[in-house]
Amino acid sequence: MHTDDLTTTPLTAELLRGALDVERTERGLLPHRLPAWARAQNTDGQVAMVESQPSGVRLAVRTRATVLELDVLPTKRVYVGAPPLPDGVYELLVDGRPADRATAAGGNTLTVDMAAGTFEHRPGPAATLRFAGLAAGDKDVEIWLPHNETTELVALRADAPVEPAPDLGRRVWLHHGSSISHGSDAAGPTGTWPAVAAALSGVDLVNVGLGGSALLDPFVARALRDAPADVISLKIGINLVNADLMRLRAFTPAVHGFLDTIREGHPATPLLVVSPILCPMHEDTPGPTVPDMAAIGEGRLRFTAGGDPSERALGKLTLGVIRDELARIVAQRSADDPHLHYLDGRGLYGEADEKELPLPDGLHPDAATHRRMGERFAELAFGPGSAFAT
Repeated sequence: MHTDDLTTTPLTAELLRGALDVERTERGLLPHRLPAWARAQNTDGQVAMVESQPSGVRLAVRTRATVLELDVLPTKRVYVGAPPLPDGVYELLVDGRPADRATAAGGNTLTVDMAAGTFEHRPGPAATLRFAGLAAGDKDVEIWLPHNETTELVALRADAPVEPAPDLGRRVWLHHGSSISHGSDAAGPTGTWPAVAAALSGVDLVNVGLGGSALLDPFVARALRDAPADVISLKIGINLVNADLMRLRAFTPAVHGFLDTIREGHPATPLLVVSPILCPMHEDTPGPTVPDMAAIGEGRLRFTAGGDPSERALGKLTLGVIRDELARIVAQRSADDPHLHYLDGRGLYGEADEKELPLPDGLHPDAATHRRMGERFAELAFGPGSAFAT
């Protein structure tokens, strides 16, 4: 069957799950994980890049089609001096089960110079993904977009009518965190630890994990406040150390303010604060986190701590300091907020895990660790007696 034999279905926001906003571009639809008003308050190129990478966003349709084609315009990232990144992965699920995977060649190119803090954009051509051989009959089909590659949806074609997937009445889990939550180094979009946890727990994921950008920004707090959610989790800490953004004096009121804002829109929603997973280089050494230029010279991407442990006395943040303070803040607030909970991130990835599955670049978990973290979060956050237990 050729493309000419397929019928085009208009791309609309109703066909998407997991996005907080959808922008109509000259080419098609661009999913966003922050609303337009929040993007307008941002001046950081890193935030702009990562919020447009559709981690957790999927095309969700009901159809009898045996062939689907999706035209996409990806944006590939190139880091100056670093090894090339693999193409983003699109994963096809049929009735909740993995059915196919694909990548898209071509597309735009975004060149990032981490040392200079610059971003250069070069346009490129769209690509066509083809999923054929699907079983006949009505079925729910999801195409999970690459978690780490900005993707404009240009056209959707099929050999049978396509309509939005039905609402199954699942609880909506709204999650915010760093690049680890975003899915850095996961094998694909359904392999990020939040996607694994959501699948195991039977919830609909809205992932606002923002690589390098979980920095307690007020516009992010307001976006979470306004987003529909049945349960909410916040993974706070590592990016504040990475960026060496603030001292303890600023951190404590910033966390309170972030929680206060979310509570304006979700006064009684179960809210779980998750501290950082183990990251040996920053347990007792402050940031900033800097690229290991020696490793890059050898063709490997690796990071190292640029701070001095003695600077903790000046209020610089380490992961140990952040865990202690988050636990204290949640204990203080939970006296008046019984729906507020705390989870030590080392329960997801701790010392024993680090010995077995060390962080390849010193900062991000690999694909196997993402799966382990997702399985543990499903148990610790959604299991019996936990914060999100039904």
